[in-house]
Amino acid sequence: MLSRQTLFWLSRAYDLPGSDGRFLRAVRDNCAYHIKHCPEYRAVCQAEGFSPDQVQTVDDLAKLPVLPTLFFKRHHVSSMPRWRLSFEVTSSGTSGSFSRVGFDWGCVLAEVPMVLRLGFYHKLVSPRPANYVILGYKPGRQDKMGVARTMFGLTHFAPPLSRFYALRWKDGGYVPDLEGAARRLARCARSPFPARIVAFPSYLWFGMQQIEELGLSMRLPRGSKILLAGGWKQHYAQEVDKPRLYALAERVLGVKEEDIHEFFGAVEHPVFFNTCKKHHFHIPAYSRVIIRDVRTLEPLPMGEVGLVNLITPLINATPVTSVMTDDLGYLTPGEDCGCGLTAPFLTILGRAGLNDITTCAAGAAELLGKGEMP
Repeated sequence: MLSRQTLFWLSRAYDLPGSDGRFLRAVRDNCAYHIKHCPEYRAVCQAEGFSPDQVQTVDDLAKLPVLPTLFFKRHHVSSMPRWRLSFEVTSSGTSGSFSRVGFDWGCVLAEVPMVLRLGFYHKLVSPRPANYVILGYKPGRQDKMGVARTMFGLTHFAPPLSRFYALRWKDGGYVPDLEGAARRLARCARSPFPARIVAFPSYLWFGMQQIEELGLSMRLPRGSKILLAGGWKQHYAQEVDKPRLYALAERVLGVKEEDIHEFFGAVEHPVFFNTCKKHHFHIPAYSRVIIRDVRTLEPLPMGEVGLVNLITPLINATPVTSVMTDDLGYLTPGEDCGCGLTAPFLTILGRAGLNDITTCAAGAAELLGKGEMP
């Protein structure tokens, strides 16, 4: 399916108008593939009277059948036999329901150049080795969590000298080691090589607070970065604004605001969203976002708050062309940002309140809550 490669090998990573034609062709081909190979998706399309040839303009993307992420947490659907998959990931690994999303080899060949292109654009790629401290799960055969894969993937933008994980698998479960993480950061501060911290924002905030309360601080080497993946999840009531988080990182770790990067994505939508220098999530050419009314699901204009609908033709193995998240957000014209990008940017406000969804971050938070800082 060359239309997918043609889109994801696009060099102009934020040129939405210039990529519209490629995006629409890839979406039509992707939908046609799922209709042919996935009975459940075909039934949904037939029930809605949808066919791929209805997608001729960007506005027509709203006609795509929208499957909520909750659907994938309760039903396993596939457009490809398992033996043809490159790998499979899940959205949660500790408790509750979870999505299972398969990745085909064509997806991998499209995803790698996308990640590298955006990594270079945002100056994440460096030939200088780094020591990594990951406030998250250590990947292994015992789980297939997408968040573990994402965090592990982020350790490849600079050659890893070492990787330390705050959550490790032991005796059938994950065991937190926050004390070890603090010790490793202290060692990183004495190293001539930069450090890179990969973490959920909430874990970083709580960890740095405890370090500061103990009267401790450290200065990580020049070139060190903080890479934040995911949101505040069930800690949304304790969420702090970004300036406070960045200020604490500079006080406690010596990492300046320009060296803090945030990422947004989902197992069901593994497109690389990275904040710009103004800390906004501009939509890359490999994705489109529709904000929908929470009651009618009709598309909303720029600036209005609703449910976030994510669209990409990246995956053939699972019918996730158009998925509805349980996130509330809104879009803003790119020109309002001031970073130079003209692509609209997405602001996530929080979860819509689906209590029966347990996320990977929620499960990890429970585990990390059992640990104590030194």
